[in-house]
Amino acid sequence: MADNSFEFFPPRTPEGKVKLRATWQALAKLKPRFFSCTYGAGGSTREGTLETVMEIRKAGLEAAPHLSCVASTKQDIAEQLERYKASGIRHLVALRGDLPSGLAASGEFRYANELVAFIRQRTGDWFHIEVACYPEYHPQTRRAADEVNNFKKKVDAGANSAITQYFYNADAYFRFVDECRAARLALPIVPGIMPIGNYSQLARFSDACGAEIPRWMRLQLEGYGDDTASIRAFGLDVVTALCAKLLAAGAPGLHFYTLNQAALSAEIWRRLKL
Repeated sequence: MADNSFEFFPPRTPEGKVKLRATWQALAKLKPRFFSCTYGAGGSTREGTLETVMEIRKAGLEAAPHLSCVASTKQDIAEQLERYKASGIRHLVALRGDLPSGLAASGEFRYANELVAFIRQRTGDWFHIEVACYPEYHPQTRRAADEVNNFKKKVDAGANSAITQYFYNADAYFRFVDECRAARLALPIVPGIMPIGNYSQLARFSDACGAEIPRWMRLQLEGYGDDTASIRAFGLDVVTALCAKLLAAGAPGLHFYTLNQAALSAEIWRRLKL
């Protein structure tokens, strides 16, 4: 059975909370291994992150908060870890995160491997730690060889498993996994999956995070203009085929970036007969 999970962001309004509750309740029927909830830079959404995770856990489901360390002090992070531990949470997604706009300094942690090492130093093996990796390279990576080396630092610091940035080119994932195995990194590397519902939003995200939208996909999606139904139909076909290819080749699971919506992820799941 594939090891699948769904990611949310903390809602900012009462209406957003109601909508997210309906989303996770719908996706819970698919029996994923866990849900995760993102965490704003410098802890800007920490209350919303914890509240979302605790609500999901109260329903008897597994949920993991993200913890990003950029613009944070060691004391900030230590306090968060204590709160999570006291709440019985044993699963974390540890990330560097993006600097809040207008902030020049990164705080006491520069890289995610420093955060992972700090979590292990403070809490031993209490947490299962997920980290991020980038089959098409992090936007700030300058040399191809640096990508696996930087990932290895996180693994050596104590990461248990990894979730990739989303991608639409399966070969990028397979090549990255092969390079990791050659570097003796044996941990599970779960592909991150971004369903396609809105092309302009997807193009904006992809430009920011370095995920490539292949030219043939870009031109097809641009050609649909404002025809949302055609964009969604095309996206479902493309992303389902990608997921099927990944699972057939041995990917350990799928991690869906849901953008707090259930329909597209659930339909891909249904088509895959998971």
